[in-house]
Amino acid sequence: MTEFEKKVQALRAHHEALLGRKNVAVEWGNGIYEKYKFPILTSEHTPLEWRYDFNEHDNPYLMQRIMVNATLNSGAIKWQGKYILVVRVEGADRKSFFAVAESPNGIDNFRFWDEPITMPDDLVPATNIYDMRLTAHEDGWIYGVFCAERHDDTKSGDLSAATATAGIARTKDLKTWYRLPDLKTRSQQRNVVLHPEFVDGKYAFYTRPQDGFIDTGSGGGIGWALVEDITHAEIEKEKIIYARHYHTITEVKNGEGPHPLKTSKGWLHLAHGVRATADGLRYVLYMYMTALDDPTRVIARPGGFFLVPEGDEYVGDVMNVAFANGWIADEEDSEHYSSGRVFIYYASADTRMHVATSTIDRLIDYCMNTPEDGYYTATSVETIKQLIRKNSKL
Repeated sequence: MTEFEKKVQALRAHHEALLGRKNVAVEWGNGIYEKYKFPILTSEHTPLEWRYDFNEHDNPYLMQRIMVNATLNSGAIKWQGKYILVVRVEGADRKSFFAVAESPNGIDNFRFWDEPITMPDDLVPATNIYDMRLTAHEDGWIYGVFCAERHDDTKSGDLSAATATAGIARTKDLKTWYRLPDLKTRSQQRNVVLHPEFVDGKYAFYTRPQDGFIDTGSGGGIGWALVEDITHAEIEKEKIIYARHYHTITEVKNGEGPHPLKTSKGWLHLAHGVRATADGLRYVLYMYMTALDDPTRVIARPGGFFLVPEGDEYVGDVMNVAFANGWIADEEDSEHYSSGRVFIYYASADTRMHVATSTIDRLIDYCMNTPEDGYYTATSVETIKQLIRKNSKL
């Protein structure tokens, strides 16, 4: 065996040890969900064949010819018995692309499929695409809705100026994707999510209208809109169902995460909220519930955050960020997933992927029985004192 072959063998053994590493739940959580010790996907989890040229003649020093920067913001779906993530993979060149990773149990042993997804372009090619939400719709297709970023040519002298629209694609096998025209709206859109069922015979979208690529401006929060034809999707009317509010976790902006989960008590929603700090923006996750008969009517609004970065999760490309656009509820447990396990896939610091697990019952309990934000310090203190008084009687 040559020295080059020995290096390749050692590299593959090291990679296999990473992929096969068992994940374990972290002790002493909050009772709402369990976090796990190790990230489930990092840049090092990507296939070696994507990064190395294994021809000794062409790459005698066994260098990475193509480097990967991050794996983040994954859509998720249970498909053919496997836990599937459509991952945003960001290369060293800052371009993001989608790739499928699967696991037999949803918490470890995630392995990427052999090749990244080839996503067809819209009429105007996008410079960058990322953050796909996956929805298995009742029309029989699996839809991916994602952000399509292009340079803002109205600001030709500004190389950082960009526009955001919602790209739409659909598939039957997660391998061959059919691109539909981008969603047409009056404003820029990021974090657009397709509801899994028809509403009044129409496709329903959760939106996040904003005036600019980064700034929400007059955008008021999480929106809702109905579309007649998804093959030429255009929003005529949009209403806000979860507004931003001063001095809360949603002060700067907020947006839907993955599509909501249907339960016997209502639709469970996972969303992100953003507030400003002295050190920049802080992204956290929060939950709410809407009525079964009207997905726009909020019936539970637990105050504050649901999940935040902790420990090493703070550190990465964009500090102090937790973001989720994928979760999975196991359908096998019951018709409405009444006690089914829920896998929440979230990224930390725009760098790596993690999982947290809970159940439908626990998440409903959390939403229905957590006090709402009273919007004032005095209200927060009184809420705590009420709990103290209740506990003092035990």
